[in-house]
Parts: sequence; structure tokens; C-alpha cells
Amino acid sequence: MGKNINKKHRTMLEKSMEKYLKIPFALLLLLIIVNVCIYMVDRTAGLILSAALVVYLLLSLFVYYRVRPEMMTKLMTYSFSNGSIQNELIKKLAIPYALVNANGRVLWCNKAFYRAVKSDAQHMRKHIQNIFTDITLELFNMDPEDNGKRVVHIYQENKSYKVDIRKVSVNEFLGVDLAGDVPDDEVLYTIYFYDETALNKALEDKERIKLVAGQIYIDNYEEAMESTEEVRRALLVALIDRKITKYMQSANAIIKKLEKDKYIFVLQQQQLELLQESKFSLLDEVRSINIGNETPVTLSIAVGVDTEDDDYTVAYEYSHMAMDLALGRGGDQAVVKKGEKIIYYGGKTQSAEKNTRVKARVKAHALKELLANKDQVIIMGHKKPDIDCLGSAIGIYRLAIMMEKKAHIVINEITSSIRPAMNNFMGSSVYPDDMFYSSEQALGAVDSNTVVIVVDVNRPSYTECEELLAHTKNIVVIDHHRQGNEIVEHAILSYIEPYASSACEMIAEILQYSMDKPKLRPAEADAMYAGMLVDTNNFVVKTGVRTFEAASFLRKCGADMIRVRKAYRVDMESYRYLSQGVGRAEIFMDCFAISDVPAEEGMDSPNVLAAKVANELLDVENVRASFVLTKIDDLVYISARSIDDVNVQVIMEQFGGGGHGTVAGAQIENATIEEAVLQLKDVLKRMWEEGDF
Repeated sequence: MGKNINKKHRTMLEKSMEKYLKIPFALLLLLIIVNVCIYMVDRTAGLILSAALVVYLLLSLFVYYRVRPEMMTKLMTYSFSNGSIQNELIKKLAIPYALVNANGRVLWCNKAFYRAVKSDAQHMRKHIQNIFTDITLELFNMDPEDNGKRVVHIYQENKSYKVDIRKVSVNEFLGVDLAGDVPDDEVLYTIYFYDETALNKALEDKERIKLVAGQIYIDNYEEAMESTEEVRRALLVALIDRKITKYMQSANAIIKKLEKDKYIFVLQQQQLELLQESKFSLLDEVRSINIGNETPVTLSIAVGVDTEDDDYTVAYEYSHMAMDLALGRGGDQAVVKKGEKIIYYGGKTQSAEKNTRVKARVKAHALKELLANKDQVIIMGHKKPDIDCLGSAIGIYRLAIMMEKKAHIVINEITSSIRPAMNNFMGSSVYPDDMFYSSEQALGAVDSNTVVIVVDVNRPSYTECEELLAHTKNIVVIDHHRQGNEIVEHAILSYIEPYASSACEMIAEILQYSMDKPKLRPAEADAMYAGMLVDTNNFVVKTGVRTFEAASFLRKCGADMIRVRKAYRVDMESYRYLSQGVGRAEIFMDCFAISDVPAEEGMDSPNVLAAKVANELLDVENVRASFVLTKIDDLVYISARSIDDVNVQVIMEQFGGGGHGTVAGAQIENATIEEAVLQLKDVLKRMWEEGDF
């Protein structure tokens, strides 16, 4: 633009700038010489002139710093008013455009800018931040890599703008060489304002009407039908169909029944948001159906949303992943997968035990075939293993040995909860010295012909050696905890059943289906029996028919209940700590027991003791759930237990933990026990108010 200013205008600008920039300082130099001469003639007259020179200097500085911007504004106006066709075009440009100096003062702007801010030229001589509050002086401080350009997005007065800020020097802008090198404060900033309001609204509308894919499974169709009189079964199916169809039609969804217990639906994302606000009330509506069916009907709902490419096939795949999570967590819940983000709703009821053992038989057969083609098996559970973790690992170890495979169990720390069982294996002449590996030994032994079997845990970060999972493609996961967002990826066999009482129960079934005549040694049967005993709190919590059948199998293999009870008794000191933990308990909201177990010096496995305290507190009248905290190093461990009507796993998920409905836990980093208790109370209050119990 400056290149097009004609020679006449350029000369005028040069003379104007010379006049205002050089003349005052040249006169000052002359007056100083005159003042020196006057000092030689009369000292008093020289002092008077010196005072006048000081005043003159102050006035010159005032003009330079205060009046000069106004002069620049007039100069710009003159330049544009006498410019070429391009200058006229920028005045009439539909895009708001403004020039500001380094201090943020508006020097010039076009008509579109006036219209955008609903003002006129008389009111525009002010700081740009007074007009657009989000445009601050910090935006003018550009790094060299910015190349004198910056783009920001602002929102003001119900309008969205894309703001393009560009840095130019006065010399470059006017097309004249004013004074050689221009100081930093002698730069201008051109600002373009692109109104994106309509565009953003169109994008939001597009996002709202984007279609998402979903699926609905009836979790316990067969069980619900079997618990209903034959003449009422057709009515039950009709009621379920009506509830589902009516609910989805209220959300303007297209729904299609694929099988007797499976549906697929498509709806707009804005309708999905309404379903999320109601927390998928369809779950409660279907569960409330009662026409004589002894088993309440529960649903699993899965929704997939592709947040990047708007690819509906990807959204459908996401819905499959979400359904796997919903079923892996026990059903009776809705899971929404938006890209990498996963949101859970429901999951309040406990998982119902499956009467059929078909799945257990299929998984056992698949595991046997997998082991048959490999030479080595490495088994690992979770960090700070408990007896259920060790017992299930021992069961898999025996299966591998019966198939004549090398097997090792990864154990890094022997806690008090597994020490009695470990004493039966370590140092025994019956078992090899390399039966147990540390993480380092396991990493050194794993190869392409090794199967890594993860038991009693399904989160990679909770395993004894997470790095081990990256060293092999042959991974098997067997667990009874509900799945969360973190899963073991690329597992070639995954058997996760939240309804199972313990991992030992699942392994006991696998052993029965894997071998014609499976035989455990008494020490192995004791370890597995103890695992079931602890996880069911002496066969009181989460115990079904299959639990007792698994216990019966272990009893036939030589498990001795008296021997197990003697081995897992606590010493007197630990019992005192346990009693103190019960005595310190606080009853919160009339139904939650909260206590803590201080990690005293010399105390062995305080987190195990906290779990025992939580179990004891469930025997207190009116206590629906118990939470016991203990701090080890920089982590606060929470052990959560309930009897039946409170799903503590959902509560522990608020802290990044998990488990299953009646037994769960979590870890809180960088907090004291007192701070953790306050966080726990806040979560309980919020979930109570939101009706999550």
C-alpha cells in the first residue's frame, strides 16, 4: 500500500516528519550555545535562560510523547485520504480493519470497524482493549518464530471473531525512510477482524445434528424368561419392547430390534445430550417392570460418537467397544464413548450370577489350546498381591505344569496376607526354586514363545510388571473386577466376569474344564480356597451356587478349612490395631462408616488391615457401606466394602480406582488422610444428591 504513495505525497510526509522531529532539537542545541554566551556576559541572565531551556525541553518531550500520536493519527488520515485506489478500497472493505500503535491506541480504522463496534470516529481514539477486552498488549509481544503475525479468537457482545494481528514498521507502512532505524516503539499493528459468528453457529448446529450409533442389550434375557410364568413371557417381552421403543422415540431415534435381546439405534447428538442429562432413565424404567418375574430385567446401553472425522462406521465401532465395557462391568449401565473419552451411567445393581457354564468351558478350552502351542507361562497379578491374587496364580501354575510347560509367578513383595501361603511353596523340595520371579527376572525370561497370564486385575498400571505386557503378544487376562477406562490392550484371550466372587472361583472352573481329572496339591487347594474365603468374607458377600461348587471342587482336591483358618489368623498386635480402627469409625450420613488405620512403624501391610476393618464395620447396624483409609508412603489407600445395595465400585471410580460392587478400592496421591476423608465425604454427598445410590 505504501509503495503506491506518489512522490509528491512522499515529499510532504518527509518534510512534516523532519519539521516535528528535528527542528525542536536543533533549536534546543542553538539555544544552549546562546545560553553559554549569555553566561559570559551576565550570570543572572544566563540562569534565567537556562530555566527557560528546561521548560522548553519539557514542552518538547510532552509534544513528542503526548501530541505526536495525535499527529500520527492525522498523518495516517491524510495519507489514506490522499492515497491510491487501494486505500479507498480498504476504507470500504467489508472486513473490520484497524491500525494501532505499540501502546494499543487506535490510530485509524475503516468503516466496517465502526459498524462492528457501533461507534463513530469521534469516539474511536482510545485503547483497543477498551473496545475489545480480549485484545491485550501481551498479544503484541510476538516471538521471532511468529514472523510478526498472530491469530487469536475472541468472543464479545454475542459475536465471535477471528483476529489477525500483524506487525509493521512505520517506515514500511508509509513507504518513506523517516529516520533510519525505527525504534521498537515506532511500530504499528494492523488488525483484521473476521466475524465467525455464523460459521461457529453452523458448526455447532452440524455437531448437534450429527448422528451417533448405539446398541442396547438385555443382560439377563434368559434368566428373566425362566423366572417368569410361561403364559406371561410374551407380555414381558412386549413390555420391554414398548419401554425401549417409547424411550427412543421420545429422543427422535431410529431403533431396530436385531435379535430377541439386542437392539441398534441411531439418533442425533443433541438428543444424546438429553439422554445423558436424564442419566439414561431407561435403565430404571426397564428394571421396574414386574409382572411376576422374579429376576428384574436389566439393560446395557452403548453409544459411540466419532469426534474427529464424523465417520459413522467409526462411531459404530466405538459403540461395540462401549458395549464390551458395559458388559465387562456387569451390565445394567450405559456407556458413552466419545473419541478417547468414556462416560459411565448407572451400574447401581450387583451383577447377577450366570447359571450357564458355557462361557467358562469355551474360555477354558481356548486357554488350553493357547498353552499347548507355547513353551513357557509367566503369571502375574496386581501390586501388593492378596491371597485371591496368589491363589488364582497358583491355579494357573498347576494347569501349566499339568500340560508340561515351564511356569513362573511374578511376585515382587510378600505381604502379610500371602505370607502363610508362600511359606508352603518357598523352600519346599516339591516346588522348584524358580517358581517365583521378580519383575527383572520375568523381563529377562520372556520371549516370543511365552504366554503372559494376568490374574485378578485388568488394569495394566496395577500389574506387578507393566513392562512385561509390552514384551509379548501372547497375553491372557482372567479377572472378576469390573472394567474401567484402562484395559490391557491386544489381549488374545480375555475372561472378565464381574459376577464371580473371586478370581480363584474362575480358575477353579477353568481347571475342571481344562483337564479330565484335574488334581491340585493340598497347599495349592488351600491357597485357592483361602482366596475365595477372603474375597467373599467367609462366604457371606457375593456368593452364588457356582461359588460353593468351586469350593467343593477345591475341598475334593485336599483343601482343609481348619488348616486355612489357622494359617490366616491375625496376631494380637494386628488385632489391637483392627479393634482401634473399628473404634475410630465415624457414621456419616447415617449409613456410611468411615475410619482410618494409621501405618504405625513396624506394622505389616496396613492396607490389608484396613480391608479387614472395612469388613468388620459391615456388621454394624444400618451401615450400608464402609470406607477405611490408610497412608503408605505418599499414597492414601481406601478400602471400600458394602453388603448389597450400595455399589462401592462406582464410588471408588471417582478417585480413579475400581473393583466390583461390594469390594473396591482406590489410591489418592499427595494427600493426607484428613484431606482424603473430606474428598470422600464430598463424593458421597454429591452422589447421594444426584440419586446414584
